Amino acid sequence: MDDLHGRIEQLAQMLAESRYTVVFTGAGISTDSGLRDFRGPDGLWTRRDKGLSTPEQNWTEVQPNSGHYAIWELQNLGKMYFLISQNVDNLHLKSGIIPERLAELHGNLTKVRCTACDFKMDRIEGERNCPLCGGKLKSTVVDFGDSLPAKDLQESYKHSQMCELFVVVGSSLVVYPAADMPAVALEAGAKLVIINQGGTPFDANAHLRFNEKIDEILPPAIKRLKELLKKTD
Repeated sequence: MDDLHGRIEQLAQMLAESRYTVVFTGAGISTDSGLRDFRGPDGLWTRRDKGLSTPEQNWTEVQPNSGHYAIWELQNLGKMYFLISQNVDNLHLKSGIIPERLAELHGNLTKVRCTACDFKMDRIEGERNCPLCGGKLKSTVVDFGDSLPAKDLQESYKHSQMCELFVVVGSSLVVYPAADMPAVALEAGAKLVIINQGGTPFDANAHLRFNEKIDEILPPAIKRLKELLKKTD
């Protein structure tokens, strides 16, 4: 049994045993969909810091990849209680994640929010006023210096504090306050799994660490999880 296979087996066992799993995703989960991450070898900030151009992202045409669908399967198996995402690309919702189980801490390019009553809706071309109160509609995407959406942030803290297993997928865990969540989970006694090709400040605290690509980890882990769950039926 090689090290990778053994760690995938361990992840599947942890998912099977956990009664309250929270998944936390960053830009790394969407690279296989054709979107650049930020701090990877060819990420947007990496290229900027090297003085290279930062090509436009094709946000509208991108589709979920095997990593997104593995998390969707985890939800459908009843083994993911909540999903916290730093991404604005809408790919989790496209994959079938239930909106009530998702906190999008940095917003969503396809959504707008009323500045008066906080109603959130799909972006409609030319629609500038809230259909409920007439207030001004604004993109939900969080710009630098803006506060994170209060409801999403509150739910993220709550579920991080209550979980037994906290799984990080494709995040360098350096952007706060989003990166508070694994610390909150650890303090509450949860086990921490990190799947990310770059280092994170929490690597020394992880109970299980993967440096490999996400599509090499999550799909086989979910496949093995299904086998384990069948044995307990």
